[in-house]
Amino acid sequence: MELSVIIVTYNTVGFLGPCLASVLAADPADKEIFVVDNASRDGSADLVERDFPAVHLIRNADNRGFAMANNQALPLCRGRCLLYLNPDTEVRPGALTAGIAYLDTHPAIGLAGARMINPDGTPQESVSLRYPGERHTGGELAGLPGGIAAVLGAAMFAPADLIRDLGGFDEGFFLYGEDQDLCLRIRRAGREIGFVDDAVIFHAGGGSEQESPSADVVRRKVRAEYLFYRKHYRPGSIARIRRLQELQARWRLWTLGLAGLLSPDNEETERKRDRYRTVLEEIRQHG
Repeated sequence: MELSVIIVTYNTVGFLGPCLASVLAADPADKEIFVVDNASRDGSADLVERDFPAVHLIRNADNRGFAMANNQALPLCRGRCLLYLNPDTEVRPGALTAGIAYLDTHPAIGLAGARMINPDGTPQESVSLRYPGERHTGGELAGLPGGIAAVLGAAMFAPADLIRDLGGFDEGFFLYGEDQDLCLRIRRAGREIGFVDDAVIFHAGGGSEQESPSADVVRRKVRAEYLFYRKHYRPGSIARIRRLQELQARWRLWTLGLAGLLSPDNEETERKRDRYRTVLEEIRQHG
């Protein structure tokens, strides 16, 4: 089989139908699709079962997170290539075959991102040349293969055998950071990260987090960031990053406090202050 597509869902019923329809309509025909539903409350799993009988559905009784849910489907995949795909995406014609062809013609590549498009048709940033906090590490990650550090986890093509050899995603990451971690592990295994310009994919962004309070999103991001640091950076580098982030958060709180004096009823200013208070709290607990 050419391709196995894995889609993890959590309360994304408004996006999931168009996403699955676009994947099913796309070449190659020789593919399989897995949807792993993390105990959605909006009927996402029921939609798959009712409207997409050709899709393999895995229902979880609780939210196991992005990394663990993707890993659940990995042992079942028969495709020689994988596509990790977010449910708030739609693949454009030719995207899947372009991704497979790219992996076939670039054997040094261990994972490749797609060209992501925003809802308004503008390009979406999907390639990173550095990892989080890397510029403060004194070159700890120098000498890795290739020039791309990581690609957006919303759409990633990879050789299935390589991902199996690496054990899939690190399940210590619940949401956020697992894509960057996987990319770094692939590079440390001697392969490069690539980009498939001809694989065009529409991406709405933030589909599974639309109902989450902003403070909860900030907490998850900061915790994932520091898990990444602890895995891949020396203690001295982590301490340096922590100090810089604390100073930045305190400075922002101070400037937002001044703004609050000038506009005491500004809800956006208060939301930003809450966000930076959460950042400080999480850095103290997990940094």
